[in-house]
Amino acid sequence: MPANILLVEDEPAIQELVAANLHRAGHHVVRAADAESAQRIVRDALPDLVLLDWMLPGMSGIEFARRLRADERTRAIPIIMLTARGEEQDKVAGLETGADDYITKPFSPRELVARIKAVLRRRAPQATEDAVELGGLRLDPATHRVSAGGETLALGPTEFRLLHFLMTHPERVHSRAQLLDQVWGDHVFVEERTVDVHIRRLRCALEPGAHDGLIQTVRGSGYRFSVHPESAPAVR
Repeated sequence: MPANILLVEDEPAIQELVAANLHRAGHHVVRAADAESAQRIVRDALPDLVLLDWMLPGMSGIEFARRLRADERTRAIPIIMLTARGEEQDKVAGLETGADDYITKPFSPRELVARIKAVLRRRAPQATEDAVELGGLRLDPATHRVSAGGETLALGPTEFRLLHFLMTHPERVHSRAQLLDQVWGDHVFVEERTVDVHIRRLRCALEPGAHDGLIQTVRGSGYRFSVHPESAPAVR
């Protein structure tokens, strides 16, 4: 599944090469030549992943990574550091700032794409094309289909994205604000009660196969996907 990737790299030739290969792999790339520009981009909309050069003019990539991890809004964004510094202590320093991976220049485009896929699978599974099977449901992002017992279920695009996110983060409680950020995008301004409307639609779509109980309401907190109905009965 195409991911929105923020590429923070000040060397034009490397920036162009990396962006071209990411586009070829199907990703959408937003570029920044320094951390200050990257901050403004992140302020407007959260990317699925940040590719971050260590050595940048002005604020360093390490400092920018620290700021991303210190802010609750950006804390969960996957970060891959790109750097020419290959010593072990440098790798440790990069990872200790909260980076998910560390790639030393020069690197092959195939390796970079593979590392991105691996990090997204771990940190943002809803941004991959991997099929998910849980609680008797099968969701396939590649074909945009949800099935139960061999029968295809009819879901609208928003309900599909909502179910995809919940199924890739099972048993966790997500507030309405978190679901708006992750499913609608934090740059989209809609009321939190919009989530309730789409949860009801999602449950209605899952009801024929008796899978609506997998979408649970946790009073005062939000919603979760759980295969353990006894833990919290669904509240409509």
